[in-house]
Amino acid sequence: MGCTDMADVVKTGSSGLRLAVLGLMIAIITACSPVYRNHGYVPSDDELAQIEVGKDTRETLAPLIGRPSAAALLNDSGWYYVQSRWKHSGARPPKEIDRQVVAITFDDKGLVENVERFGLEGGKVVALSRRVTTSNIKGVSFLQQLLGSLGNFRGGQAIQ
Repeated sequence: MGCTDMADVVKTGSSGLRLAVLGLMIAIITACSPVYRNHGYVPSDDELAQIEVGKDTRETLAPLIGRPSAAALLNDSGWYYVQSRWKHSGARPPKEIDRQVVAITFDDKGLVENVERFGLEGGKVVALSRRVTTSNIKGVSFLQQLLGSLGNFRGGQAIQ
């Protein structure tokens, strides 16, 4: 083996090392890039706009927007659609970065009573949109409301 042959071997070896280092760097960068995954299903705003409050029932909603991922267990008063978006970054545990919940409630006759969309902002549940808002004193009679407010006011409030 001559001197020129040895120089060719060294050049080939250094270019192979460069390729190996470059490949390793690409693998490290790729492993650190986040991967996003979506779980669940939430109907779009266009699909929700097709729902007629007070007219649609569970039977008419199923073909329109699909069956829910969850339903009220005790009194079957609502359907709940849940969708989450998770960020996976390398060896770190996955982090939930977005969550949306669509809640469709039904009255005693089985008609759609309310359609609401909730989101997750700063770890807190926030109502993003509402189609119909009912009073939050459902199931409380007038007498219970009246007796429940006894002791909750002062004489100065009555003067104002």
